[in-house]
Amino acid sequence: MLELAARLRGLPREALAAALQTREFETSAARDLFDLAEALLAPDSVDHALTRLDRRHLAVLVAASGVADEHGSTTTRAVYDELARLGGSEELSDASAALLDELAASLLVVLAADHVHVPTAISARLAVHAGRELPPAAELAAPAPAVLAAVDDVDRSLLERRAAEAAYATVAATSELLAELGSQPARELAKGGLALPDSKRLAESAGIELEALPRLFHRADEAGLVVRDGAFWLESDLGAAWTQRRAAARWRRLAECWRDRIPAPLRDLVARRSETLSATDLRDDVRWFYPAGGRWIDEALDRLVDDAEALGLAVAGEPVETGRLVLAGDIDRAARMLAAHFPAQVDKVYLQHDLSVVSPGPLEPALDARLRGFADVEGRDLASTYRVNAASVNRGLAAGETAESILEFLTGVSLTGIPQPLAYVVGEAAARFGTVRVAAADERDAPARSAVRSDDDQLVRTLAVDQSLASLGLRQTGPHRLLSRFTADMVFWALSDAKYPVAAEDANGEIVRLRRHRLAASPTPPPKSDPVAALLDRVLATGDDGATEQAWLARQLEAAARAKETLTVTVRMPGGQTADYLLAPASVANGRLRARDRKADIERTLPLSAIAAVSPAPTNV
Repeated sequence: MLELAARLRGLPREALAAALQTREFETSAARDLFDLAEALLAPDSVDHALTRLDRRHLAVLVAASGVADEHGSTTTRAVYDELARLGGSEELSDASAALLDELAASLLVVLAADHVHVPTAISARLAVHAGRELPPAAELAAPAPAVLAAVDDVDRSLLERRAAEAAYATVAATSELLAELGSQPARELAKGGLALPDSKRLAESAGIELEALPRLFHRADEAGLVVRDGAFWLESDLGAAWTQRRAAARWRRLAECWRDRIPAPLRDLVARRSETLSATDLRDDVRWFYPAGGRWIDEALDRLVDDAEALGLAVAGEPVETGRLVLAGDIDRAARMLAAHFPAQVDKVYLQHDLSVVSPGPLEPALDARLRGFADVEGRDLASTYRVNAASVNRGLAAGETAESILEFLTGVSLTGIPQPLAYVVGEAAARFGTVRVAAADERDAPARSAVRSDDDQLVRTLAVDQSLASLGLRQTGPHRLLSRFTADMVFWALSDAKYPVAAEDANGEIVRLRRHRLAASPTPPPKSDPVAALLDRVLATGDDGATEQAWLARQLEAAARAKETLTVTVRMPGGQTADYLLAPASVANGRLRARDRKADIERTLPLSAIAAVSPAPTNV
């Protein structure tokens, strides 16, 4: 630990910060560089670092540990020779110096010229994992097994089409998920997960199996397309903007979020692959490259392979060209490759006499959103079907449409004109719109919060006894009026869903336009704190130089006492000369060191001010 602490002390702040970013450890407990060195050498921190090392770095680290003496010291030449003895390739041996530099940059070894120090804590963890997660040293150093070049008789265009079909299906299903959430939020259970009725509703709308919904929903959440507001999930404003983009742009957002969750080392490894292998071979290949990877490799592979299938980045478990492009960061090119096989969007529809609207292909997003405002979606596929009815037209009128605007829009997109039955339904719904009015209740009607009125007393009586509206608790207070304890908007949408010609109004009786589609604002990402910067501010704080040097010396001796190590202690003598003693520190207190002299076998007490330097004991002691 003394060597590592000294190395930490000698690094410039920028280099130290960069080194610490490569490691995982508890930053809050470190008060000085010795605490930091101890944290870096803690078993959990060392294990985390070892699992992130690829095979070549592990081979060099194991070789260095194997030839190090009992104090962890060796040389770069000894490491080179050991790799050659283990059967490593000449390329690996030649790269050993550079690999040691990279290990030193991650604070796993300490380098000084050609001297290499492997901390005892590192060697101990390597010994613990040897034979289990870690293969033997000779196996680590061995060259990579030869890969048989398979004859690739697979039609590349077929794979591209399969990938594009999967990608487009995921984009379309996500869009339908957002549309349904915009219509009605989904409730989050206290124990986690969506309520079952909402899950079934969302899965049906998205056209997927119930078991596939959690992954689809999770991807939408990662991309910021949905937001949780209290106990409910809603479409976010980012999601609303996403649905108005073209399919390739929508896919791009999902692919970016997928890529960001793949660890960088694994991204680089898969992006370099050019072989056409099976899924099992991919997993075996990655595990060979990261032999100590363990759990993080398995989780990353699961995400890499499973979610990639849905995004058109893999077929039959193996990344295809689009997947490699995304992992390499060339997402635009991948999007163009997939979009070439996406179905072309259309801007015209067929209007049928049975009040159905048939789109011969995916309708352009803006037209689709407008049509959904006054028509119900009946089928979503490459050719989508909508249906116009009195209730759906009433919904559009409530949101601000008029009979004229609806018919004008349909005329502009229709390939078949406006069928007479469709024009009649729109006109009839407009004529009946507002037969039932909903408004906020007067204060004197408390605890009622909303009032329902209609000039048709028979319709009022029907509302009062309609069992589908029983949950509203409608209470008739006159021939033309009812009260409810629920808010006006809740009552309005319940009546609209029950297909009544309802309109919302204000206190003056003016019709108020309502939209059911409620968006949640995407949360602003919290400012990122830099725990490493705060740590360095704390551990690098110094006073005057003399006090700092004495405190550093005391911490070295205290660390040696805890580790029961023997040190070479250089002491200033009265005549200005120095003398070296082999001492095993026992304690440091009140500015004095108490230690056992290994050669004289006596106990010595020395003032810290008399100690010029300390260093590890010679190897032969």
